[in-house]
This record gives sequence, C-alpha cells and structure tokens, in this order.
Amino acid sequence: MDDQMFVAVAKADEIAPDSAKAIQVAGVSILLCNSEDRIFAIASQCSHAEEDLTCGRIKWGWIACPAHGSRFDLETGQAMNPPATGPIRTFPVRIVGGVVEVAA
Repeated sequence: MDDQMFVAVAKADEIAPDSAKAIQVAGVSILLCNSEDRIFAIASQCSHAEEDLTCGRIKWGWIACPAHGSRFDLETGQAMNPPATGPIRTFPVRIVGGVVEVAA
C-alpha cells in the first residue's frame, strides 16, 4: 500500500453485517460499510443530490441512497442505477489486529 497514511478509525466488530458507521478522517466524512464479510470505506454523500448515505440500505456489495434509491458499488464507488450517474469516492481500507484503518 505504498506511501499511503492509514489511520485507525474503529474496531472491525463494531460494524455489524449490512450496516454502516460514520467516521471523520482528516476532515472528510466517510462511511465504513460491512457487506459480504468485507469492510469498505466510501464518501458519505450521494453523487446525485449530495444526500447523506448514512441510513442507506446495504446489501450484496452495494449501498442504496435513502433519498432517491440510487445504488453504488461499495468496492468501486460506481453508480449502478439512475438517477445517479457519477461515482462516489472510495478509500483504501485494511484491518490490522481487528482494527479498521482507512487512508484518506
């Protein structure tokens, strides 16, 4: 993971399956999402109308915007359906000793 600076942000077991935890890293709002036995880190705003994704439904590797239903791939950030067409930002994640670390 080259020269990226990772920051410890949560314990992995604090993020239940198919749920999210909102965090801040270097002033950036990030969601830690647990889906399909993996932890992902994504921007916490929808690319369509900048709605908060914190309460979005998480299933099968995607999160759905609670406002208009756009889904985003948790790994790539790509929009999967309208009305969103642009991706959301994703962040590198690693788990070290049960602690989730994010590079922002």
